[in-house]
Amino acid sequence: MCIKTKKLNDGAKVPFRATPGSAGADLCACLEADVVIASGERLLIPTGLAVEIPIGYGGFMFARSSLGKQGVSLANGVGVIDSDYRGEIGMLLFNHGSEPFIVKNGDRIAQLVILPVCAAEFITVDNLAETERGEGGFGSTGKN
Repeated sequence: MCIKTKKLNDGAKVPFRATPGSAGADLCACLEADVVIASGERLLIPTGLAVEIPIGYGGFMFARSSLGKQGVSLANGVGVIDSDYRGEIGMLLFNHGSEPFIVKNGDRIAQLVILPVCAAEFITVDNLAETERGEGGFGSTGKN
């Protein structure tokens, strides 16, 4: 599958896979100068890119594991890029570590995974099918 990618900034890097077996393509920061995210703060990091994701698919942004080691994550957990979105991809980072986090131009921040999505239709009903689990949630099946 080919994903059309538009550079909105000459310095932007097109998403790329670090290895042939990588599930996600790395997204890089596109900055004019280094930025600092203080402990407890969040900041939107631009990529300088827009993409055209085919209908029936979605783009899902996951933080790179190297960020987690440094106490930084995507503020919204997983970013979602809808197939009809044509604006710039941005990565909202949150620093939950104790030290300031510096982002430099070209830093690999997130991974973009393209996945099929089901355009579910939601209908209102009076009853749902019974299951063994029922309404149990939030750890109701145990820890182990």
